[in-house]
This record gives sequence, structure tokens and C-alpha cells, in this order.
Amino acid sequence: MIKIGTALFEACEELEREKGIPKEVLVTSLCDAMVTAYKKNMRVKEADNIEAILDEQSGEIGVFKTKLVVDSVEDEEEQISLAEAKEIVEDVEVGDEIKIEVTPEQFGRIAAQAAKQVITQRIREAEKNLVMQEFLDKKGTLTTGIIQRVENRNVIVNIGKCDAIMPYKEQIPGEYYKPGNRIRVFVLNVKETTRLPQVIVSHAHAEIVKELFELEVPEIEDGIVEIKSISREAGYRTKIAVWSNDPEVDCVGACIGPRGSRIQTIVSELKNEKIDIVRYSEDPVEYIVNALSPSRVVSVDILADDEYAHEAMVVVPDDQLSLAIGRDGQNVRLAHKLTGWRIDIKSVSQMEKAEAQRIQNYQEEEPQDDYEEEIQQDEIQQEIEEEMNQQAIDEEDFPQEEAVEESSDEIEE
Repeated sequence: MIKIGTALFEACEELEREKGIPKEVLVTSLCDAMVTAYKKNMRVKEADNIEAILDEQSGEIGVFKTKLVVDSVEDEEEQISLAEAKEIVEDVEVGDEIKIEVTPEQFGRIAAQAAKQVITQRIREAEKNLVMQEFLDKKGTLTTGIIQRVENRNVIVNIGKCDAIMPYKEQIPGEYYKPGNRIRVFVLNVKETTRLPQVIVSHAHAEIVKELFELEVPEIEDGIVEIKSISREAGYRTKIAVWSNDPEVDCVGACIGPRGSRIQTIVSELKNEKIDIVRYSEDPVEYIVNALSPSRVVSVDILADDEYAHEAMVVVPDDQLSLAIGRDGQNVRLAHKLTGWRIDIKSVSQMEKAEAQRIQNYQEEEPQDDYEEEIQQDEIQQEIEEEMNQQAIDEEDFPQEEAVEESSDEIEE
């Protein structure tokens, strides 16, 4: 047995406190390292009957080989005679298994290095599994971290046992990320790597707004007010559709709070990002009108509503057109993401101009139709006149025949 004292157990307890690696994992890693070192030292590749035993009370560790007690030894590596076994254990019998200590007096450099590698690898695997499990549970939730540094436009955020990466596309445009500042981020994904897991976080995800509303609005946490949809362009504007399951509770008023206290807290957390709270409705026309706030809407025409397309034509006053569309189309784009409807916006004057153009085109086509109709009427009139002329000719011929017949009758008389 090798005397290791209490220093090893103190180191195991310290690792358990700092990194959360259980003491049993470290003890098992040490025993496996002793077996690996023994095989390296004895130049043995496979030995299933070799194991290491650690005595915590005495602080000693040793390598033992399990052998079967037999009358006649055929394999010295696996078997031991009864006489030799009785020298070790007095009350042993044939068929029993005994453990024989085979701990070398001194391990070589290669064996010690192999033991070190095994211990290091096991500790890394245990730490990796702990971190992986912890952040798999945190995936899809908000967490708070500390900004460490900025590397190649990526922000490195410490969120506990590892550093997370915030890619450039997940950052808020124009935001300055100063090392040492605390930041609330959304855990997007956890990727397994050869070392510690790689955690991807976001500061621009729409779920951050949802989590903030759940923290600030008790009615949402209690399930009275429900968040139906969120569309966000981080750093600029967010639209959130809410619905109340209780007719006596105003969903919009609950989110705004007394004198706007709740919404102001959320806006401050989001660095003064504009937030539009929209009342959700099952009626698509009403929902679209609410989603296009703060602009006023004159009318909404549903152009297509099936499983393949949802399209609507919205008419707004002339002075509300730019407000309805928003800067660079932001307002209508967010309304589209919020409702799922493709929205085409026209002003009243544009619709009147389009209607006038349609009427003009119709009037330009109408004379041509009248001309064709006149030609057809002329042809019909001509046919009627020809028939009448023919009938008149036949009537003139008919009286002459009667006159001839009358004269012949007179002669006969």
C-alpha cells in the first residue's frame, strides 16, 4: 500500500466545492489511474483481475490482483494454490477468490505520467458533464453574466462555470459592451466540444422581452394575461400581442402598470427600446388594425385567407401613411411578423387615384364596344330592310296574277 495521507482528500473536497465535481468521481479516477500506472509499469495490456483500493481511514492506496484458489495451478496470473492462499488468508478454501496486493514499490516515470493523464482526463470529463447538464437545463431561459472581453466582434460573457459566446448577429446594434458590466442574456444553444461545452447566448432575442414581462407583470406569471406573439428588432422597436383570460382584467393596462411603472422598468432594461403593446384578437381585421398602431386605419380588406397565404389590403389616411409603414418599413414589417399576415398599405388618395384610373380605362374601352354594337345593329337593320323589300316585290306580283285570272273569267262569260 502507498501512503498518501490526508492531502489528497482535502484536494478532492476543495475541487468539489469549487467546481462541483463529486468526491466519489475523484476517488474513482485515482483508482483507475493506479491501475493504468500498474499496467504501464508491468507492461501488461489487459488484466481484468486488477483493481485499486483506497482506504480513506488509513489514507493508503494499493493495487490488488484477484486470484482463484485451486488445488492445481494452471494459470499463475489467474489462479493460486491452496497452500499459498492459506499463507495470506487462513480460512480460505478451494473455489474462493482472494485479493493479493501487487503494488510496485516505485512507479516509473512513464507509469506516473500515465496516471496523471488519467486523473486529468477524468476530472475534465466530470467537469464537462456537469457544465453540459447545467446549461442544457438553462437552454431557452434568461441568465445573468459578466462581460469578460470582446474578440473578433464576438462578446465573451461569463455565466458561471464557463464563458459563453455572444455572436455579432445576436448583439444589439449600437450597443457598447464594456468588460466587467453585468448583462442579461438568453441561452440560445449548447454545443458539445472536446473541452468544455460551447454556450451560445443572445442579447437581441425576442424571448428576453417575454421574460422581462413575466418578471415585471404578475398577471402574466399567474396566467391571467397571456402573451400571444412577439416581434422584435433589437435596439429599435418591439411589438407584443397580449390577451386576457379574465374579462375584468385589462391586458394592456396590466402590462403598462400604474402610471406606466411596469413598462418603464422594461424599457430601461432594454436601453430605451420602443415597445408597442397590442391587444390580441381572433378577428384578423381587428388584430391587423391593432398591430399597425400607433397609426389609424380606415379599412382592411382580406385578399386571401387560407393555409397557403394570408394577405390583407389596409387603407390609411394620407397623413398616416408614413407612420403606418414606419422608418424603412419597420412598423409594417413588425406587424407582419406579429400577426403572420402579409399586409399591403395604401393611402386614401392612392386608392382614389387607382379607382379613377380604373374608371378611365373602362371608359376608354366602352366606345369600341358601342361601335361594334352599332355595326351589328346596322347589319341587322339591313337584313330586315332586304326582307321587307323582297316581301314588297312578292306582294306586287300577286295582284297582277289575280287580275289576269279575273280577265280570263270575263272572256269565258
